[in-house]
Amino acid sequence: MPTSRPKSRFNQSVIPTIACFNKAGTPLGVDFEDLVAAMQIFVDDHVVPAWGTPAKLVKSSGFVAGSWAMVFIDDADQPGALAYHDLTPDGLPLSKVFVRTAIRNNDLVSVAASHELVETLVDPAINMMTAGPQRGVMYAYESADPVEALSFPVNGVPMTDFVYPAYFEDFHQPGSVQFDLLKQVKKPFQILSDGYQTILRNGKWSESFGSDAKRKRFAQEDRRGHRSERRQGANLTRAYLKKLRSAGLGR
Repeated sequence: MPTSRPKSRFNQSVIPTIACFNKAGTPLGVDFEDLVAAMQIFVDDHVVPAWGTPAKLVKSSGFVAGSWAMVFIDDADQPGALAYHDLTPDGLPLSKVFVRTAIRNNDLVSVAASHELVETLVDPAINMMTAGPQRGVMYAYESADPVEALSFPVNGVPMTDFVYPAYFEDFHQPGSVQFDLLKQVKKPFQILSDGYQTILRNGKWSESFGSDAKRKRFAQEDRRGHRSERRQGANLTRAYLKKLRSAGLGR
């Protein structure tokens, strides 16, 4: 018989503890304790001032009761990978870092992990979106995708760049405020050449890319289990689509 899936029950008004554990056989390219420590500084010194989303990261051997989780596994084909669903056994947010997949894509594991971390903190339920510059299009609140090729060191460990809340506010003039941590984005909703953005048009999710080269690379990547795939797998109800259309969106 199929196993029932837990229902989400997290409360964003509570500062979460995130249990980080490594089930990958592939070397991470960085000491795991150093990675967790760097990600904690990343959150405290960079994410919290921008987004106001604090968290306490702890190293663990598995899920911890009452805690969110970040699990490192080789890829979607790793034995037991399907045991890690979209939520922890307590129904709390779960981030998955695919180590072998990241390396195959020429990505650093630490950058991939911090990417998942900041996006989970900003939009833990993978349900936030906003209107933007294109009529009839909604933009997902994915904070690292538009700048995903950029990184900077934290205690010698590379961490991802990410966009600021102003990025999703179309009323800002170009160059008027800071749009991302590394100050490479010059206007709202800009996608850098190696980035992309998940959009909703006509009730269907898709990607908008910063360049044709990025589009081609993206098409060759193994996206199974990633946030973008989980968002696209969500069904929009007819009632919700009706609300979008009445507002002139998602037509």
